[in-house]
Amino acid sequence: MNRLIALAAAVFSDALRRRVLWVVALFALVLAAAIPSLPSYGEGVDDAVYREISLSLVYVAAMVVALVLAATRIPAELERRTAYTVLVRPVRRWEYVTGTWLGIAATMAVACAMFGAIVFATGWVVYGAPMPVLWQAVAAIWMEACVVAALCVAASTMLSAATVAVLALGFLFVAHVRADLLGGPGNPLWRFYPSLDTFNIIAPVAHGSGVSASYLLVMALVFAAWVGLLMLAAGAAFSRRDV
Repeated sequence: MNRLIALAAAVFSDALRRRVLWVVALFALVLAAAIPSLPSYGEGVDDAVYREISLSLVYVAAMVVALVLAATRIPAELERRTAYTVLVRPVRRWEYVTGTWLGIAATMAVACAMFGAIVFATGWVVYGAPMPVLWQAVAAIWMEACVVAALCVAASTMLSAATVAVLALGFLFVAHVRADLLGGPGNPLWRFYPSLDTFNIIAPVAHGSGVSASYLLVMALVFAAWVGLLMLAAGAAFSRRDV
């Protein structure tokens, strides 16, 4: 456990030093502040529109940060040969990839908290009322971003950063078109299709009162299942790689 924490802390510290996180946060701040003043934002426009657009912005920003951090971390470490310094110590391969993911997940928690705070504060100032339900969607976005990061970490043990990024984008697309491809739960392939739709709660949060506590528990279980499977695959793949 101490090795995992040390590896995660090193990844977290390095990620915070990279400019991409702060550039994306600044970009999100500017856009979130500008949304209420767009020409289409006239009188009578409900604050639900603001919630939907701003949460979509948070989603895109979180995925950009997750892809940049997770797709490049292990390939860059191997290219700079800094990974060898770690692996010659009593650190197992699965600990290396799991610690890498944990550090990225912690960084994503900070990023999503910043994005969420920007959206929350802007909405409160503009509409004069807090919108605590926004944090449900932010938590769901963090979970999905961490699943994508886990996929990137697993794939990056075998592939280049550019290939991993393309693979992750393709996975995101495929994982959100289950209903369009299969039609509905009546299709026998429905349960076996790799889907991330469980995390897509922007609509109920933006136009309703959010989701129930039981649904949040289901999201957490789906999140744990995805990450567990991907980390097992990452550890197995990296263990077979000649490093």
